[in-house]
Amino acid sequence: MPELKSAYIGELKIAVTGSYMLGNGPLGNRRIDLLSQGQFEGPRIKAKIVPGGVDILLGGSDGAVRPDVRLPLELDDGHPLLISYRGVRHAPAEIMARIAARERVPPESHYLRTALTFETASPKYHWLNRIVGVGVGRREPEFAIYDVFEVL
Repeated sequence: MPELKSAYIGELKIAVTGSYMLGNGPLGNRRIDLLSQGQFEGPRIKAKIVPGGVDILLGGSDGAVRPDVRLPLELDDGHPLLISYRGVRHAPAEIMARIAARERVPPESHYLRTALTFETASPKYHWLNRIVGVGVGRREPEFAIYDVFEVL
């Protein structure tokens, strides 16, 4: 059977700096989170998050939350980078309530996975434009943290 191979890119650490509740509409419960602080660092990358990021979350009737993120960063060579990703987070109701209350929960208590794409004009980081990333995430009180891998 074929095996999915990956290579570690780095840790993406994102702070939510504000939220706006849209409420429970026809597609589910929507919230917009503002993302303007954090960093993306690893053996192959160094960047900082700049203002303008947004996560348009959708809470479904199944209890899962589906992030839909556009995240601008500045690379260490001064070029901009845009990360776009969608994913899913689910856990037992009591864990989801603790996450919503910004309590610390063990990483293994919830499932948070994302599929990432990248856009940059940087010659140094041009390789990002041609890959798909996978994020294995966890929530901490002040941050969403992802270990990001390139799918080979």
